[in-house]
Amino acid sequence: MIEVEGIIVSERDYKDTSKIVGIMTPTHGLITCIAKGAKRLKSPLRSTTGKLTYGKFQIIYKEGKLSILTEADVINIFKKIKTDIICISYASFLVDLAEQVMKQNGNGEIYELLIAGLKKIDEGFDPAVITNILELKYLDYLGVMPVIDRCAVCGRTNSISTISARRGGYLCNHCRKDETVVDERVVKLIRMFYYVDISKISKLDISTSVKNGIDKFLDEYYDDYTGLYLKSKQFLKDLTKISQKKE
Repeated sequence: MIEVEGIIVSERDYKDTSKIVGIMTPTHGLITCIAKGAKRLKSPLRSTTGKLTYGKFQIIYKEGKLSILTEADVINIFKKIKTDIICISYASFLVDLAEQVMKQNGNGEIYELLIAGLKKIDEGFDPAVITNILELKYLDYLGVMPVIDRCAVCGRTNSISTISARRGGYLCNHCRKDETVVDERVVKLIRMFYYVDISKISKLDISTSVKNGIDKFLDEYYDDYTGLYLKSKQFLKDLTKISQKKE
């Protein structure tokens, strides 16, 4: 029996009354558990085995096999996230992304970044910006981080004029060919996003055009270098288009 802090990143029904849940933890990576009887109305696990449940879990742990979840105590219910369709859509994408990244790299920092990001979204910070920050940081753990401290082609640290997903990062005036010159704030913020401590963010004031520029770069970079395709990301794109039309 172990007690671990974690967050449920996936759930599916198992037989008539139980569930199979995936729990991401900082110490044991991803743990797949059966939550016996969790679908029963009177089960104490019924309300604590949904996706995005962040808490402490009592588990009969079987490494590499199906473990058994016996008890769950919620740490944070993420009240704002769960009552806002935009926030919950971003949060769902982030847990899906974090799960895929952790499958390739078991570093506990992946979990810590996810929790820090979800807390900020729940505090009311722009979920689109927090999501982009995590997307950028996770590229490091996937081993495909873009070059953001010098020109990706020649290595120059000055005269940086744009950023290109296809060519792997920053480009200087000498190496840029037909690439579009993006807003200089996009270039600067991408670097800032990588180095920022999410837990210490106290203010986010970024224009829609700059956010769109950063998001476009990250989408293209993920498509070109990671091979990850998440349905929750496509849903997020569609939702963002609808919400921006209303503005």
